[in-house]
Amino acid sequence: MEQRQQSIVYAVQNYGKRLFSFIRSRVKNDEDAEDILQDVWYQLSSIIDTEPIGQLSAWLFRVSRNRIVDKKRKQTTLSIEDLAFEDEDGEMIFPEALLSAGLNPEEEFENAYLKEMFFEALSELPEKQREVFVMNELEEMTLQEIADKTGESIKTIISRKRYAVAQLRKRLENMYNEY
Repeated sequence: MEQRQQSIVYAVQNYGKRLFSFIRSRVKNDEDAEDILQDVWYQLSSIIDTEPIGQLSAWLFRVSRNRIVDKKRKQTTLSIEDLAFEDEDGEMIFPEALLSAGLNPEEEFENAYLKEMFFEALSELPEKQREVFVMNELEEMTLQEIADKTGESIKTIISRKRYAVAQLRKRLENMYNEY
């Protein structure tokens, strides 16, 4: 027990200022840096035996970097305009799911996270597959209407939609199983 306390005191004394500087250079303000540093010290104190940590400094910096990334992920927000689509008349169209209200804060957070992951996966699709998927699912055009609009055969449009759906399912499978 005393060995553990000594290693924590040693870490705070020898790495505290460098760790704070490292974190502060990667976040917006001192408060965020202090919060992250506090999380790092808490994680170190929760380890029962610090002996297996070979390189304490490397471990501390890795944990700090992970906390910084976690904080940035939580802060990342999408604007509603990023999720809208423009129709032929130049009018912005918002999918109905984005405009739903009445959720509690936890459901809203989950909903925002799911939307962010979906649109990220959607942006990774090849352009033509993404266009067909968006037109069919979000703009509610029939596959025949898409074929007429693009001048492609209906079979090509069906194929692109099938590939898009398969790719999205594969990309979002873990998230689907989690929720």
